Amino acid sequence: MAETLSVRALNRATLARQLLLARESVPAAEAVARLCGMQAQEPKPPFIGLWTRVSDFQTADLHAALHERTLVRATMMRATLHLVTAADYTAFRKAMQPMLDGAMRVLGERAKGLDLEQVVPAARALLEKQPRTFNDVRALLQAEFPDVNDRALGYAVRMCVPLVMVPTQDRWAFPRASEFALADAWLGAPPTDAPGTDELMLRYLAAFGPASVADAQAWSGLPALGEVFERLRPSLRVFADDKGRELFDLPDAPRPLEDVPAPVRFLPEFDNLVLAHADRRRVISDADRPSLTSKNLRVRSVFLWDGFARGIWEMVYKRKVATMTLRPFEPLPSEAVESLATEGHSLLRFAEPDATETVVRVAED
Repeated sequence: MAETLSVRALNRATLARQLLLARESVPAAEAVARLCGMQAQEPKPPFIGLWTRVSDFQTADLHAALHERTLVRATMMRATLHLVTAADYTAFRKAMQPMLDGAMRVLGERAKGLDLEQVVPAARALLEKQPRTFNDVRALLQAEFPDVNDRALGYAVRMCVPLVMVPTQDRWAFPRASEFALADAWLGAPPTDAPGTDELMLRYLAAFGPASVADAQAWSGLPALGEVFERLRPSLRVFADDKGRELFDLPDAPRPLEDVPAPVRFLPEFDNLVLAHADRRRVISDADRPSLTSKNLRVRSVFLWDGFARGIWEMVYKRKVATMTLRPFEPLPSEAVESLATEGHSLLRFAEPDATETVVRVAED
């Protein structure tokens, strides 16, 4: 009979793998590899996500890795932008394609007249000449395919052409309207032909396990992963959660005792810690989970106390004053407020180095 792991035990195991029990002294690219990628829907969150996990992390560290092309920002898991290592992009981009193809269904009637066999080569030809913004790509493709919806053309290119975003010297490495380049041109090699799904699932477990098949599907966006885990079963340990669901893990992965202390931590918007499982109780309670997403589907920044998400936080910079507002889900004990304030001031100094004053406050509403 499989050993049962409590929600708290799963919390500590996941925090250990996500570099959240203690900051570690590793290069930015190594940290991103261990995290199995970081969601990067916007350019700033990965900087904060690395600051909260890596000792002495500086913005220049991530800038350097992006410009050296050891890290790339590209469409990957869940058809969203992620920060991943160049090696992982080339190894696993092929595994994403069935999910990316399926994402095309969201176009509905807008896909009328869209012929991928014509559009994909046309897009590649445009991008072979030079990196381009998506506004430029859509306009040029619209001229070539005037009867097809321009948004459908752009979305098809995002899903079906392996692309990476071109970093700049902007503060968070990418401007609002970033240019995209063909991945094979940027990295000097195309994505591998082998899908690598088995290896991807092992990497997922290393970063987020123990986890169920449903958890892996929620993180990746890939359907029907049961066959993959059945192939891997002989090399994995099998556990159960408190509801009797089967969980898989690497035999030698860290699984700390559930009473191991967990320091306060601030997670940025869209952090994968709160998105990587179908059952997210190991990070946030079912009661608090609705607060995680805003009306316009932004995944809010959360803070961790004793390892779990206990509220959301916001940062405002105005007139040289950097202010962080904490909005706890429930009243916090005084020791939590003190620890969060100390960590919050440190984060504000990192995020707004020109600030002459930092303020951390707990919202009264």
